[in-house]
Amino acid sequence: MIRATALLPIGFTLALLAAAPAAAQQRHDSNAPIDFGASHIELQDKANRVLLSGSVNIKQAEMTLLAARVTLAYQGQIANGSPEVTRIDASGGVTVTRPDQSATGQYAVYDVNKHIITMVGGVTLKQAGNVVSGGRLIINLDTGRATIDGSGVGGSATPGASGMQSRGGRVTGRFNVPQRATTATPAPSATPAPKQ
Repeated sequence: MIRATALLPIGFTLALLAAAPAAAQQRHDSNAPIDFGASHIELQDKANRVLLSGSVNIKQAEMTLLAARVTLAYQGQIANGSPEVTRIDASGGVTVTRPDQSATGQYAVYDVNKHIITMVGGVTLKQAGNVVSGGRLIINLDTGRATIDGSGVGGSATPGASGMQSRGGRVTGRFNVPQRATTATPAPSATPAPKQ
């Protein structure tokens, strides 16, 4: 369990990420149709799911999800000739991109009904030139708020890390600093030492 005191630096980190232009924080249209492309598709109608594999590309409105393998769970109801997707599980080099924001990790779950994406395993979030890495990332698509912590699968950005649950990991990052014009500072004048 992460202590509340450990969340303060994370909140500061995310506040800096949130300082990006407002356009990047626009609300995602979770009601938009979900388009996909993949090398292979397997429809498991009795289980109400579709398995996609091989360079999977999922697109919904302005958001794109790329992965090696994706499972789409859907309700039994058909709307406009297509099933209503309720959840997307992705694995294998997952990348989620939105305007001015991208995130990568080992695994991702998109809860379509709650409008929440959870990514785990060596997660990296990039926005407006800022980069934050950790073990787990939660993106609220309604608010644009991203929360990242050190727990999750693997707990680090190390390639090939095991899939074991990790607690107490660290969040790391780098922020850009606005470039300021530098002025030459005059060298201090040589002042004689006082006589004693």
